[in-house]
Amino acid sequence: MNYNAYLSVLLIAATCCSLVIAYLCWKRRELPIAISYGLGVLTGAFYTFGYAFEVVSTSIAQIQFWLRIEYIGIPFGTVLWFVLVLQYTGRQKLVSKWVVALLMIVPIITFISHNTNEWHHLFYSSMTLDYSEGFPLVTMEKGPLYKLHVAYSYSFFVVGMGMLIQMFRKATPRMRKQIAFMIIGSWGPFGFTLIYLSGLFYLPVDISPFGFIFSGIFYLWGIYQFNMLRLAPLALQKVFASMQDAVMVFDLDNILTSFNQSSKRVIAGINPSWIGQPAVQVFSQYPVLLERVRQGPTLENKIQISSRADQRFYNVHLSYIHDHVQKPAGKMLLLSDVTEMVRSEEILRDNARQLSELNTFKDKMFNVVAHDIRDPLAVLINLVEIMEDDLQDVEGDYEEIVLEMSQQIQNTFTLVESLLDWFRSQSGGMMFNPVERDLAQTIQTNLRMMQIRSESKQLRMINEIPKDTFVYADKEMLDLIIRNLLSNAIKFTGIGGTIRLQAAYESDAVVVSVSDTGGGMTSDQASMLLKEAYPVSSMGTAGERGIGLGLTLCKEFVHLNGGKIWFESIPLQGTTFYFTMPTRPEASTIRIAHEGVRE
Repeated sequence: MNYNAYLSVLLIAATCCSLVIAYLCWKRRELPIAISYGLGVLTGAFYTFGYAFEVVSTSIAQIQFWLRIEYIGIPFGTVLWFVLVLQYTGRQKLVSKWVVALLMIVPIITFISHNTNEWHHLFYSSMTLDYSEGFPLVTMEKGPLYKLHVAYSYSFFVVGMGMLIQMFRKATPRMRKQIAFMIIGSWGPFGFTLIYLSGLFYLPVDISPFGFIFSGIFYLWGIYQFNMLRLAPLALQKVFASMQDAVMVFDLDNILTSFNQSSKRVIAGINPSWIGQPAVQVFSQYPVLLERVRQGPTLENKIQISSRADQRFYNVHLSYIHDHVQKPAGKMLLLSDVTEMVRSEEILRDNARQLSELNTFKDKMFNVVAHDIRDPLAVLINLVEIMEDDLQDVEGDYEEIVLEMSQQIQNTFTLVESLLDWFRSQSGGMMFNPVERDLAQTIQTNLRMMQIRSESKQLRMINEIPKDTFVYADKEMLDLIIRNLLSNAIKFTGIGGTIRLQAAYESDAVVVSVSDTGGGMTSDQASMLLKEAYPVSSMGTAGERGIGLGLTLCKEFVHLNGGKIWFESIPLQGTTFYFTMPTRPEASTIRIAHEGVRE
């Protein structure tokens, strides 16, 4: 058995090795670098497969046939290898359709000229058989197109090898091992061919195809030991298990190796050309994510990412990817969109806060009611007892007692009316119905309701609020605020006094003032008003007894409508109450704000 048969078996083994690598690349075909690498080794498979049968062929015709098989791959191998180097060294942007098309011009000329050589003999000048080794070997005189093919291929080999060496010099120690395997593996086909073409040694057979055996060994070793195909297969199961989440895979040097489609919804502009880029470039607009990748595996936490459209919240989880021997081989960044959950939590927290404040206010109101309703009812009971004891004396003067009873009954009725207003407005929880209202008209309506009380004390009621002054507020609440402030002013203004109502615009609100010419308040009284949980009512100028609930309701209702309330008082000169109401819907929010009171 001649040794050419052994060579044929060895070349078939090299073909199988190349096909295995091509299959691995096909499994990773979502990566551009895997496509170029897979096509490159496939061209080598055509070369080794054709030469395996060429060395056992017995005629020129058979050899020419197998040469045609070899040249399906030979012309294109170098260009595909060069494309692989561009992608591997981070120059993916240079790999466009037009660039690849230009690079393929000479290989296509080589392919066509080889298959048409019998017409022009520009590729091979002549072909003869040599039997010196005991089996037929072809001897060929190379033509100009063959020399063009060789020069073209080695030009790209020199440039590509320079890129790999440059990358090797700048790489980290872990990455250098991987690049070294790339360099050594690449020298296989090119190095063996260079030795054969140089003629320095007597070589009866073309050893170029055997270079693929050499490179195949190193590439396979590199793939399984150093994950030369960029780790993506190790994370495929996790990626498919959570396709709604954004998944990004990095190697141990924080180089992006893969990502899924959902990542495009999170990282603006990400595309396959980013593969091979360091995390510092991938996350140039997202420093929080960059810090997570640099820190390594951490507990899941929540971050906020802003885009042109809106702000989204994501749970971030970073974990190691382990290889077949359970050694860390890379990192997987998982981003789960939890925006709706976060917003729901915010709504629930806001509702809980409002409910808590409502319950607090409810308790306060019940205490106020219990405190204020007890006294007038007790007085009524005492007065009725006096009337019962003294009714036998018909000559007695009951006018003062009757007037006092009337006043207490009126106060009690006012309290009940206020309570009804409060509970009616709160029947839907904290919800209210703000609408746009004409403030001047609302004031005038409430002034008419107070006409009998003001005329009894000969008060001048002056409304200086201009027409078409609109506020955005709840109707019932606004009426109660105005009615209580007017009632309070009438109560503390002496006979013949003046009550003045004014309004002024301030930013997106209207400031309403109710001024009286009453006796004002002392500093001690002023410091406690609008702040006490259990307000104590004072006696009016005509002996009126208040219920202490009105100002408490005013403060709460003003705040519910998004406004503020405060007052100014000068002893013996009078008091002015101020409150604000928003002028447009955007300025009105449902809130109970415990703001400081301006004094």
